[in-house]
This record gives sequence, C-alpha cells and structure tokens, in this order.
Amino acid sequence: MNNIYLVGFMCSGKSTVGKLLAEKTGRKFVDIDTLIEDEEGKKISQIFEEKGEAYFRELERKKIEELSKQKGLVVSTGGGLGANLENMNIMKKKGVVIWLQISFEEVKNRCGSDTNRPILNLPEDRLKKLFEEREQVYKLSDISLSTENKTPEEIVNQILFLIKLIEKR
Repeated sequence: MNNIYLVGFMCSGKSTVGKLLAEKTGRKFVDIDTLIEDEEGKKISQIFEEKGEAYFRELERKKIEELSKQKGLVVSTGGGLGANLENMNIMKKKGVVIWLQISFEEVKNRCGSDTNRPILNLPEDRLKKLFEEREQVYKLSDISLSTENKTPEEIVNQILFLIKLIEKR
C-alpha cells in the first residue's frame, strides 16, 4: 500500500484531512511537524528561534526520506516541506502527492494569529510572495484539490475517488 502525502500551505487542512483519510484507508497517520516537535522536545517556533529555519528544513528533509522507506502511511507535511522540489520528488516516487489548495485570503482567515507558526510574523506582502512561490512546487503534485467551502469528510471522499481513478490507469 503506497503512501499518501498531503502538501499545501499552512492551515489548508493537511492534519485534519490526513487523520480522517488514514482512518478511512486503514493507513497510519503521521504528522511530520508533530514528529519533529516530539523528537526535538520543542515547538517549531522555538526551533526556528533557537536554531534557524535552515536547521528545521534539514530536519524535515531527513524525516521525509525516512518515512518514504515505509509503506501504508498518510503523511501530513509542513507547508515548507512540500514546497521543496527535492522533497516533492522523493514523495512522488514513493506514493501519491495531494495538494490541498487554499486561497491566500482563506489562509489569513483560518490561521489567524497562531503563535506556533513563525512565518505568520512576516509582513503580509512577504507572506503572500512566499505563498505564491510555494504554489509553484505544489502544482507538481499528482492531485490538486481545493479545500475551501468543503468539510473534511467531503475532501476525504474526493481524495478516495481520485485515488481510485489513478490506480485504474
């Protein structure tokens, strides 16, 4: 059973959808951000503050390589992990990559002022630029799916339908 990787900007629903998708497919759910926080004993915001973004991105890269050697997972990636071309290629070789799309306005609505998300501290114009840059890599996903105005259950049902179509090819 190949892995399913969920990518997308922060607050797109990767963790919420991932848990439900794992439950419905009999796969194990893995949230990379949570794994890193548990292993480091710190919140992501603390890791960024104390060791920098480059250190955190390297942790993500190592984690996706490690997980790609396993099977039967639904993996929720951090927003930056899925926007890295090298990571995207690793995921595509080992499973199905699904981009949970969200508009920039919806990011602002859903995220609010979440203090555990360091990039929310960027000025809005820089955050929007980052959003647009990341979308360029997210577009390489096997499946793109808008999450706006849909319940997690509706999104999961769409994913299950689309995966069946891919498997029939």
